[in-house]
Amino acid sequence: MSIPNELKPKKKLYRSRNRMLCGVCGGIAEYFSVDPTFVRIITAVIALTGVGAGLIAYIIAAIIMPDNPEDADL
Repeated sequence: MSIPNELKPKKKLYRSRNRMLCGVCGGIAEYFSVDPTFVRIITAVIALTGVGAGLIAYIIAAIIMPDNPEDADL
């Protein structure tokens, strides 16, 4: 028996408290359930090998992504 889509909790992308700069990589890692270090390395490689598109994407994500509301009471 399968659970209907209406009853499944929806995953949302938030910035994480596990942060080095803005928490973007930590939030992406939590969303995909992977190690934040892995996401940070991939982000650094993309930012350094491209023409700055990775850095621009990181800055935009830091502006757009909200903080995790569950972390507010800590």
